[in-house]
Amino acid sequence: MNTSAQPLIHLDGVTKVFFTDEVETHALAGIHLEIKSGEYIAIAGPSGCGKSTLLSILGLLDSPTEGRYILNGKEVASLALSERARVRNREIGFIFQSFNLIGDLNVYENVELPLTYRGMKSTERKERVMAALEKVGMAHRAKHLPSQLSGGQQQRVAVARAVAGSPSILLADEPTGNLDSKNGEAVMELLRELHREGATICMVTHDPRYARHADRSIHLFDGRVLEEDGSKRAEKELEESGFDIAH
Repeated sequence: MNTSAQPLIHLDGVTKVFFTDEVETHALAGIHLEIKSGEYIAIAGPSGCGKSTLLSILGLLDSPTEGRYILNGKEVASLALSERARVRNREIGFIFQSFNLIGDLNVYENVELPLTYRGMKSTERKERVMAALEKVGMAHRAKHLPSQLSGGQQQRVAVARAVAGSPSILLADEPTGNLDSKNGEAVMELLRELHREGATICMVTHDPRYARHADRSIHLFDGRVLEEDGSKRAEKELEESGFDIAH
């Protein structure tokens, strides 16, 4: 087999069931998905359809109940907890809706922290942090605390933190969810620029305006893939299911 043709991410029949008070909640049902290196994928669909659950599994924050997940040629289920943590730190960059910056660390320290966990030398850390902050236009705010920044600026810092470690894939969970439309569009343009530079991005969004920026859209409904590629038929089915395409 030509290993260069292998997808970066391969999901085969991934199912996730949550058990609470003797009630089974099927969050994902038989998901098949491949993401190639350099692709920009949007996972779209209404609230409660399983988007964030899928992203948590892709980011090794959760495990499927059934099915296989292969990341960069490695079967994730076979990894020890310490190895899963190492893969999360080195191969996956996270961008969250709520920014998840540490309030008592300044901008520089927030971006530097994941690199510190790697045991990276301080000179290399400094180079990577400043390069990442320059990329998102926040180098001039390196000494500011998150509380001194606007929401849009905080999300830019979160993007810098995610890309500083040169991950294999960026996972963005509703990255514009807490931003106004102007700042939201600025963050989307930042993601598009990172993609043009070769980044692999998988973004969860409920907003079809942003999903259309991706190379490929995967529409989820009730834990299943309704349609791939963002075709008009998929949009029609989502509209009929009560998902407002125009909002």
